[in-house]
Amino acid sequence: MKFVSIALFAFTILIASCQQDPAGKGNQSSGPNSDLIRNPASANLPMDTNQLARITFQEKEFEFGTVNEGEIVEHTFRFTNTGKIPLTILKCRSSCGCTVPEWPEEPIPPGGTGEIRAKFNTEGKIREQKKMITVTANTYPNETKIMLKGLVNPVKG
Repeated sequence: MKFVSIALFAFTILIASCQQDPAGKGNQSSGPNSDLIRNPASANLPMDTNQLARITFQEKEFEFGTVNEGEIVEHTFRFTNTGKIPLTILKCRSSCGCTVPEWPEEPIPPGGTGEIRAKFNTEGKIREQKKMITVTANTYPNETKIMLKGLVNPVKG
């Protein structure tokens, strides 16, 4: 009898959790790209990337030339949202802790511009350097890479 009670309780929980929302909206949040999220039901359908934000950089690489070890290299990467919806940068991460990116937190409207500032601390870094910054945004693809590169001379001492 105890097994029947447990089974009935589990069945009741299962039925209650599977009921449809009468409005058809459920508890899902809807962001600017929520209708474009790939799921098993739509995985084989083509994605309409024309309805996404697009980040177009003036330059994806900055050659800082030759500097001495210990100097801080700063550069501003400027970009335009060439897409049809506001561009939201979710995060920027660098290939090492010596490079720190700063990015706008507010959405960039279509046609709007923004910038990502990068600071590279050359302390302990010598010879040829390439520092990659990965920008994650509501774009397709969702990651774009920009780079600082140059030569760091060791400090003689």
